Amino acid sequence: MKLLKTLLVAATFVAAAACHRAAPDAGAEIEEAPRNLVYGIDADLYRTQEGEIATGETLGGILARYGVTAAAIDRLDRAAKEEFPLRNIRAGHRYTAFIHEDSLNAPHLDYLVYESNVTDYVVFGFHDDSVSIRKDSKPATVRRVKKSAVIESSLWGAIMKEKLPYALAAEIEDIYQWSISFFDIQKGDRFTVVYDERFIDDTVSVGIGRVWGARFTQGGKEIYAIPFRQGGKIQYWEADGKSLRKQMLKAPLKYTRISSKFSYARLHPVHKVYRPHTGVDFAAPKGTPVHAVADGVVVFKGWGGGGGNTLKIKHANNMQTGYLHLSGFAKGIAQGVRVQQGQLIGYVGSTGTSTGPHLDYRVWKGGKPINPLAIPSEPTEPITEENRALFEYVRDRIVAELDGEVDDTERITRLDSLRLPERSENPK
Repeated sequence: MKLLKTLLVAATFVAAAACHRAAPDAGAEIEEAPRNLVYGIDADLYRTQEGEIATGETLGGILARYGVTAAAIDRLDRAAKEEFPLRNIRAGHRYTAFIHEDSLNAPHLDYLVYESNVTDYVVFGFHDDSVSIRKDSKPATVRRVKKSAVIESSLWGAIMKEKLPYALAAEIEDIYQWSISFFDIQKGDRFTVVYDERFIDDTVSVGIGRVWGARFTQGGKEIYAIPFRQGGKIQYWEADGKSLRKQMLKAPLKYTRISSKFSYARLHPVHKVYRPHTGVDFAAPKGTPVHAVADGVVVFKGWGGGGGNTLKIKHANNMQTGYLHLSGFAKGIAQGVRVQQGQLIGYVGSTGTSTGPHLDYRVWKGGKPINPLAIPSEPTEPITEENRALFEYVRDRIVAELDGEVDDTERITRLDSLRLPERSENPK
């Protein structure tokens, strides 16, 4: 009997202690259990169904299948006109239905989420007699990446072979557009680049961010690209502090091939006679954008006979450039108008005497034609003396990272150390 009493007392004490531990102190905050948030919705409260928009299918038809009334669909259609018109849904895109089930009410749709692309989505909500629309984006993680590639035929080919983001090719061309002619790159040229890449669910790449540095080897010569801010804007610099930005671009357009080079005795493709061709032909699809290679003033816009639609721009140092066979001119381009380096001035065409769409690009110095592929171009202002020490600090660490001689603790990651603005201010 004494043993039984002892056991009962002990059991009572344990139970009381357990209750004491379970009950929070007065005034203490009770932590909520983590929620399973999907598209910002507590998915644990719902049964979910995923689907894909079929060809010819409408959002109204999908909602009707889930029991949403015609009146509610009409209210949603009117409410969504400004945020996301329902007619904008496209076949092949995914959607997720959040169905509320409990013992008191019949199952009903509370939310339907439509993915407009890999990152962005729209949440359509249905509660009693009201509807709601919310646009949002999936959270992305940023991962710092270093990649290298050897070129077999072209920069884009190397990017595709290594399965790198396509946007990286455009970034590299933008950074090196004054220093490297991507029409002349050879098999065996190579590059290494360090950049930020954005991922959804830590696995799906959705784009790149800042390029922290690059090294491009062309013909045995290494050209570094070091980001640094001077004069209020971000630019990329060579290892010795010279700007990669030059007075003239290497070419007035991208994504093309050279179909004819500078020559004083070229067999004309139409007239079949040998005559001078004091320019470079860039074969490109009709409509390909053409950009001014340097700051200047338009001195001629019009019909150039065999050159078709022609534009001529006068630049500093007694230089002049010409752009022939254009299909059209960019808006605002007229004789006497001042243009800036990289500004859109026209579009590739096949006007005049031409066998197909291409740009005939010409350069004159002092009125004498010169080979556009052999123009010496001076860099813009180098790193100033007051910025030299900070630039060298940044350069040494980025070069070490490109060379594989730095760990995570030594990388340049702080924007104030680099004097870098936000991504939107990066040069293009």
